Amino acid sequence: MFYVGRAITMRLSRQSRRLFSTQAPEAFLEPLPSHLGISCLSFNRPQAKNAISMKLLHEFRECLETAKYDKSIRALIIRSTTMGSFCAGADLAERRTMSQIQVAKFLSDLRAAFGQLEALPMPTIAAIDGPALGGGLELSFACDLRVAGHGVTKIGLPETRLGIIPGAGGTQRAVRLLGTPKAKVLIFTARMLTAQEALEWGVVDYVSSPSTSAFERAVELAQEITKSAPLALRAAKQAISRAADLSLESGLDLERAAYEVLLPTKDRLEALEAFREKRQPVFKGE
Repeated sequence: MFYVGRAITMRLSRQSRRLFSTQAPEAFLEPLPSHLGISCLSFNRPQAKNAISMKLLHEFRECLETAKYDKSIRALIIRSTTMGSFCAGADLAERRTMSQIQVAKFLSDLRAAFGQLEALPMPTIAAIDGPALGGGLELSFACDLRVAGHGVTKIGLPETRLGIIPGAGGTQRAVRLLGTPKAKVLIFTARMLTAQEALEWGVVDYVSSPSTSAFERAVELAQEITKSAPLALRAAKQAISRAADLSLESGLDLERAAYEVLLPTKDRLEALEAFREKRQPVFKGE
């Protein structure tokens, strides 16, 4: 029985790979032309407002794995290829066709994907140009920074109205980001926030101007970030991200260790030389 089950699993896996490879990608990674060091992880499922299907999740995880090892990426923007969209959460139409085992695996994979996103070594920015609902908002919580488009009106965690709770880290990351009282209100009431309300709550960090998109504002922010030394950015992200889980003394030890690693780097020497010569440094991530 074990071997039969294993054979079926392997056959389904091969069929899934063929299916994923013969259709247009629902998630893909690409550098941003004319913006050195900035790449985009784009969702491309406009007919479903980028609801997370099994195919999209599979390709999303592949993109994250590629980005993890790509040292040319100094900042990563998560966005939709279609204006007026970001991510509408799980694909509920597909969910209705799934068995309990498939649902359990999907949730496990989704949780793992958001963990991968959160653990990426470079700064990440969510460009929220449309509804960020359920898993879509949970995804943005796994990013370092969030930018909402000025006209976005649906940002929230509606799961309790569907008889469930946020299941991909939303209950945990919301508390860490917003504090316990706001996280409880957001989840208990399934409240939908506008972009400005989300800014006031601390759900997002920036709101674009009325004449620009969240993606355009995210690119501006990424440009500011990529002026910094790549190795320093990665070290800073690691130290900051671990801070909440460590005692102050342990956190200070981590900070010192991350700092000392940077002292002999070529980028640090370049920064000192540039300061002496009164010019902008040219960092190479070395």
